[in-house]
Amino acid sequence: MTDVSTKPRLVVVGNGMAGMRTVEELLKLAPDLYRITVFGAEPYGNYNRVLLSPLLAGDKGVDEIMIHTRAWYEQHGIELHAGDPVVAIDRGRRIVTARSGRQAAYDRLLLATGSTPFILPVPGSDLDGVVGFRDLHDVDTMLAAAHRGGGAVVIGGGLLGLEAAHALRRRGMDVTVVHLAASLMNQQLDPEAGRLLKESFERAGLRILLGAATREIVDEGSAGEGRVGAVRLEDGRELPADLVVMAAGVRPNVALARAAGLHVERAIVVDDTLQTYDPRIYAVGECVQHRRATFGLVAPVWEQARVCAAHLAGSGHRRYVQAATATRLKVSGTDLYSAGDIAGGTDSEELVLRDASRGVYKRLVLDGQRVTGAVLYGDVGDGPWYFDLIQRGADISAIRDHLLFGRALCEQAA
Repeated sequence: MTDVSTKPRLVVVGNGMAGMRTVEELLKLAPDLYRITVFGAEPYGNYNRVLLSPLLAGDKGVDEIMIHTRAWYEQHGIELHAGDPVVAIDRGRRIVTARSGRQAAYDRLLLATGSTPFILPVPGSDLDGVVGFRDLHDVDTMLAAAHRGGGAVVIGGGLLGLEAAHALRRRGMDVTVVHLAASLMNQQLDPEAGRLLKESFERAGLRILLGAATREIVDEGSAGEGRVGAVRLEDGRELPADLVVMAAGVRPNVALARAAGLHVERAIVVDDTLQTYDPRIYAVGECVQHRRATFGLVAPVWEQARVCAAHLAGSGHRRYVQAATATRLKVSGTDLYSAGDIAGGTDSEELVLRDASRGVYKRLVLDGQRVTGAVLYGDVGDGPWYFDLIQRGADISAIRDHLLFGRALCEQAA
């Protein structure tokens, strides 16, 4: 058996999905290579943040969203310091220091610091009752507010904001979504699909305000305890609120890396091996920038984890390559699927199907004889098939006339 004291030391900063997926992949490739130490900001094992919305809605319990319990770390000989985030990196001495003062030396360092919710810099954003939607503490805060009842304002009509709004509505709150853009989920959906989505949420009892900007968050005043009482919009409208959820995007958490002197632009800059400008330090997940892109979906982060783990294991044959991504949303009985480049370019063509009686909308973006983007509403069963066509750059000339009607008809025609 290898003497533990002679193993190289891997320190992981961040106990979230990206960092621990990388550790999982590393353990498959080289289970005895490193002494592994993990520092996490939250006092838990690793859990699935994607399932925070079902947790908030009551469809999942905390135990059901846990990926790695403390027992898992012990089983794999990993030293876990939960609730004790790293606050400084000494690259010269190769030592990290945690908030508690605990220090750990490293031979390789993996940064997986994730992202933080973007809190609008408006007056009142620091009031009690204003919360992001990023972790278990945020969910606890929202559940406590829902238990008290009243109104909630969700700022941001993207995927996360809509899931939060739907969950709070199910918990019995009166919910208003305030969105700056002219249509919901404008990064993933075209205006027509956004309009259908808005109508669906309104039927479920939510109030949707589009093209609305937040001016300030108003103190309730009566108790004078610095608690939220309303949201005031730029046009002067005032929305009563016992809870305000900020879901207007996230920002890569790069303060630690920047203070350590690593190269940081919008996020921590990495190469195709997920290595930073310091060859002993790697980074994965929402805190990284690769070829000017940053990341917020699970699929690219999982691929980053595989590539990074291979290089940490000494099997440096993989390179990270960005690929098209897909988004699926299912709330309030609504199915949505979006993949690839839905905007298209000047030479793009569009194939569109609208079936109002069935509540179905499909739009495919073509570049020549290739599918480059897809938006599906109501009927998303063929979404993965369209996504596969996009990823492969498949020639669809033989099935073009049947493409909107799905895989089965296209295969029959071919």
